[in-house]
Amino acid sequence: MRGQDVKRAVLIASILGSGIVFLDQTIVNVALPAIRSSLHGSLADQQWVVEGYLLTLAALLLLGGSLGDVLGRRRVFTAGLIGFGACSLACALAPTAPFLIIARALQGMAGALLVPSTLALIVDHYEPDERGAAIGTWTAWTGVATVIGPVGGGALVEAASWRWIFLINLIPVAVTVALLRRLPPDHPQAGRIDWIGGLLCVLGLGGPVFGLIEQARYGFGDPRVLIPLIGGFALLAGFLAWERRAPEPMMPLHLFAVRNFTVGNLTTLSVYGGLAVFTFFLVVFIQQVGGYTPLAAGLSLLPITLMMFALSRRFGALAGRFGPRPFMSAGPIVAGAGLLLFARAGIKPSYPGVVLPGVLVFGLGLAATVAPLTATVLGSVPARHSGLASGTNNAVARVAGLLAIAVVGAAVSAGFTSRLEHDLARTRVSRAVVQSASRRPLVTSGPRTIHHALVDASIHAFRLGMVIAAALVALGGLIAAVGIESSGHPRPQGSLPAP
Repeated sequence: MRGQDVKRAVLIASILGSGIVFLDQTIVNVALPAIRSSLHGSLADQQWVVEGYLLTLAALLLLGGSLGDVLGRRRVFTAGLIGFGACSLACALAPTAPFLIIARALQGMAGALLVPSTLALIVDHYEPDERGAAIGTWTAWTGVATVIGPVGGGALVEAASWRWIFLINLIPVAVTVALLRRLPPDHPQAGRIDWIGGLLCVLGLGGPVFGLIEQARYGFGDPRVLIPLIGGFALLAGFLAWERRAPEPMMPLHLFAVRNFTVGNLTTLSVYGGLAVFTFFLVVFIQQVGGYTPLAAGLSLLPITLMMFALSRRFGALAGRFGPRPFMSAGPIVAGAGLLLFARAGIKPSYPGVVLPGVLVFGLGLAATVAPLTATVLGSVPARHSGLASGTNNAVARVAGLLAIAVVGAAVSAGFTSRLEHDLARTRVSRAVVQSASRRPLVTSGPRTIHHALVDASIHAFRLGMVIAAALVALGGLIAAVGIESSGHPRPQGSLPAP
């Protein structure tokens, strides 16, 4: 292949490969009610379908980058693609909720192999003066996945089955593998792989996530919840201790000595945590309680992505002119105000009257935040470390969603149970019926005698979740307002964590 043909093949393969990983992070949300009904699952099962994927993807993202450096990027990229395709097929054929959850976790592991190699291949095959445009193209097209995900997922669920949201992955996987076979051979680098760090990270994140999700079933005092919670936090502390002394760590902690890098990642943690909570619970609520179809639920979030495309570049330019702090401070606060508008939602919330205003205000705030935030994180470290900074920031964004859905999910479940028991306290409904219903938050189907109580408890729990999500997002703005130093304009390079 000629030089330009190789570059074109690298760019297309990188876009397709990373695009399916980001697509599968968003496409599954609108299918959760259908999956729950088909596999007779619970809210905890719905959370695990999302969290199992996010857990392994977030925890192994940086390890996947190390594997690409040591073993060869094309080789690791190809292995990740084949694994992703096989796991997608397993998800599509899943007979039970536990089987689907395990397949999703393995799918996330495969995604962690291929995503870091996409940008690394671009850096390998494009000259320094061409990389900015190539990475910008990669960012724009992978962002399309956030549009296609909810909308395409909703259409597939309505037209066929939720299983097709996984089967559809086999097409881009096959195309991308064929493109990679046409590329020149790899040139692996000498180095060590931080296997211990990767294992500690997965187990350390997995323990708290398991405990927070399963506490709705067992209670916080149960050893099946307490042991994973305490053990997980201990392993996370061990992970940080190991990374501090590891010869070649998967997460370079020395970067956190830079103020703007640390504050930018704390802002990312807060803002992206609120974003994940919002997108997860909104599409579940408006389908299971509000009566929206899967396609309508997917379309409900479309304005956010359109605003990101239309405004992110403009806000990035303004941040380069005036400094990032005003935008990183005001943007999340505006976005949080948008989420507070969802606290007005009742049963069957009107799209133009309730959902759209919140989506538009949130989208405006997010568009003002993301480009200045990412440019600040990447611009805070020397150019030779921009790849590490981008990978770390992407990992922080995934961890934010992982932990926030687990934590807020626990609060939503507790709020649902408390409200349901309060509403039924003076009725003749048996305790067994109440306990059975309380295990199924945000579901209004049940005995006719408790239908109104289920609806009221679901609305109350959803509003609670939106208030917490709003607080999380706004907290990111306050962190930036206090901590970001605007002296020196950021270098707008690298890749955005996909919203």
